Amino acid sequence: MRAVFRLLILAILIAGLSACSSKFRSYNGPEVTKIIVFKQARALHLMHGKNVLKSYRIGLGFAPEGHKAVEGDGRTPEGLYYIDRRNPNSDYHLSIGISYPNKKDVERARKLGKSPGGDIFIHGRGNPVDYLIRDWTWGCIAVTNEEIEEIYAMVRDGTPIAIYK
Repeated sequence: MRAVFRLLILAILIAGLSACSSKFRSYNGPEVTKIIVFKQARALHLMHGKNVLKSYRIGLGFAPEGHKAVEGDGRTPEGLYYIDRRNPNSDYHLSIGISYPNKKDVERARKLGKSPGGDIFIHGRGNPVDYLIRDWTWGCIAVTNEEIEEIYAMVRDGTPIAIYK
């Protein structure tokens, strides 16, 4: 009985300590010079020159095939963009913004008489239920909450991101 009580106290202490830990990490390694995303492979790579620093499995928009064309289509954009902002108070733990839409995206959507949408981010999962579905976002790139903490620390605003099908 005493051993069970000790284990219970230990579990509560560990849970309490992890709850107090910050989601903001520091990074002191090589600069991330580019992010490369392969949608079909569900992979995101943080690059330093030609070297892969870290790789992650990702989730995409709920309609992952093809380039994002209009707001609400559930597609993740394809093309060359850059990281243009960060949100430390994201509903999805942390998030870093992708510069979608560019001029070409706006023009393409305008020809369809639609809005291209926006607010495309790399972000965490937020809701634990989101782990049950592979592609669930409205066009964003999702990683685990722990992984977005690493990415958030490693990637700077202005970092180029290439998203391929």
